Amino acid sequence: MDTVAVPLGGRNGVNPMTVRGTADVGLSPHVLEEAVKLVELRDAVARLGLQTEIRESMPALVVHSPDMGLPVWVFVGYGGAYYSWQSAEKRHPVGDVAGAAMALAEYVMGRVF
Repeated sequence: MDTVAVPLGGRNGVNPMTVRGTADVGLSPHVLEEAVKLVELRDAVARLGLQTEIRESMPALVVHSPDMGLPVWVFVGYGGAYYSWQSAEKRHPVGDVAGAAMALAEYVMGRVF
């Protein structure tokens, strides 16, 4: 069986979880795919200097505001095609992780990088 390393949980992947096929850990292929996309976005957002964490209870990325404002929750939606936040009013294609990270950072920080 193929092994896919998906760092989930903890802040910025401190607690990696190795997934050995979806049946072994009870994750559906859809949830696993969302988790992988969120990990890619988490890494790109972290490179911009923002604090992030993955929530395992529901596939979501939490991006913390540097000014201690409310965090932004990011989900994979629209059939897996977009990252979305702000009640799905904001979204960006998952195929452009760097662009999504920039758009999210701009939204969280209120400025352009």
